[in-house]
Amino acid sequence: MQRKRTLSGVKSLIRSGEGFLEIIILTVIYYLIFRNGYDGQLFPDYARYGKYVLCGIYALLVMVLFFAMDGYKFGYLRNGDVLVSQLIALFIANFITYWQLCLIANGVISPAPMLMLMLAGVVVAFICTLTYSAVYHRMYVPKDMVMILGRDEAVTLKFKMETRPDKYHIVKLISVDEGLESICQQIVKYDAVIINDVPAQIRNDILKFCYRNKIRTYLTPKVTDIVVRGAESINLFDTPLLLVKGMGLTSVQCFIKRLMDLVICLIAMIPAAPIMLLVALAIKLEDGGPVFYKQARMSLDGKVFDILKFRSMIVDAEKEGHSIPATGHDPRITKVGRFTRATRIDELPQILNIIKGDMSIVGPRPERVEHMIKYGQEVPEFDFRTKVKGGLTGYAQIYGKYNTSPYDKLRLDMMYIENYSLMLDIKLILLTLRIMLSKESTEGFEQTEILEQQSQEVLQQMKEEAEGTPAGK
Repeated sequence: MQRKRTLSGVKSLIRSGEGFLEIIILTVIYYLIFRNGYDGQLFPDYARYGKYVLCGIYALLVMVLFFAMDGYKFGYLRNGDVLVSQLIALFIANFITYWQLCLIANGVISPAPMLMLMLAGVVVAFICTLTYSAVYHRMYVPKDMVMILGRDEAVTLKFKMETRPDKYHIVKLISVDEGLESICQQIVKYDAVIINDVPAQIRNDILKFCYRNKIRTYLTPKVTDIVVRGAESINLFDTPLLLVKGMGLTSVQCFIKRLMDLVICLIAMIPAAPIMLLVALAIKLEDGGPVFYKQARMSLDGKVFDILKFRSMIVDAEKEGHSIPATGHDPRITKVGRFTRATRIDELPQILNIIKGDMSIVGPRPERVEHMIKYGQEVPEFDFRTKVKGGLTGYAQIYGKYNTSPYDKLRLDMMYIENYSLMLDIKLILLTLRIMLSKESTEGFEQTEILEQQSQEVLQQMKEEAEGTPAGK
């Protein structure tokens, strides 16, 4: 076990070194391009030591953006996600740096050297992502894991984790019904344990057993666990106390969040307005119908408002009770609609909702009123999501998918509510740029049927094994 802890420390050190080395390479390239790409007369005050200050600022900017966009998570995320994160971060860093140099030069300078810097950065990011991920996978061998199931629906996590065979290898499923003694006897045979939606009392006992025996343990949090994680520690007495306020955001946090929403959206309207006008014209020319589609959604404290989208389906598409939401090849989707949905442009009018104050940029995605009622019947705590204003993007949109279950969606959004900070909002806004370029998050609801079928097959196999009946007999 000591060897495992040592190896884990070495891996962390290596990953830190890898990230530091990449920053150094990018900074050296910036130094060379700044020194050779621009006339020294443009920056006379930076001919000596000043250029090193600029390099330090550039290195810090790239490092912060890489960190904010998970650009250092080699091997942990898929190569494509890490690469996209780094490229977006480099684009933002180079864009800011270009205008910084323009201000220093007191005029608009040639962007050609900065384009060369971006191109070189793409090459470096590509090479580093592939190389560092290969090193990670050589060092990290997937552990043999056992999953303890508290309820049948929890088995879907097995299939989600199996999409990353390079990290997770689940070799055994155990039902909590087998009892604590039997479970503890079995889990010592495996490298790691996943405690999945297990009732609180037996979950605590299993967790204590794993902790005592130094067994790596993963567990799916309950809503109350997430609430406790966001609690305030009080150490005035010899008995620790945790304070759960349950008030959502403070008035100061709401003010700062609202100010950030207005500033970002008003700036975003400058490039968005021409695009919105062109899309509106295209929608009108295609079938003459209304440009916007309005839908009642529920937000802060249960307030209902009309969310705006560019209409992407035929007029009265829901009049005859067609399936909602639309599938990828739904005949109700218009030609313009296919483009706007694929590029997420159909969401742009929600900038107006944010400016008006109906929504925020970041927050739990506002649900349809009927969905809130339905999900509330399945998950009574689902209305906890309305403790903050609904958002254009959020935790569930970034880390979930279109077919994420209501309970998983609630847990993701509660992670945001209970850990809110301005920096978290900025991080989620940046990560949204990556998600917009990712196909994984757009898995449709048709995937749910496949997942349910696989779950039933595994549960049936577990039942037959428990009864001592050979599978398939």
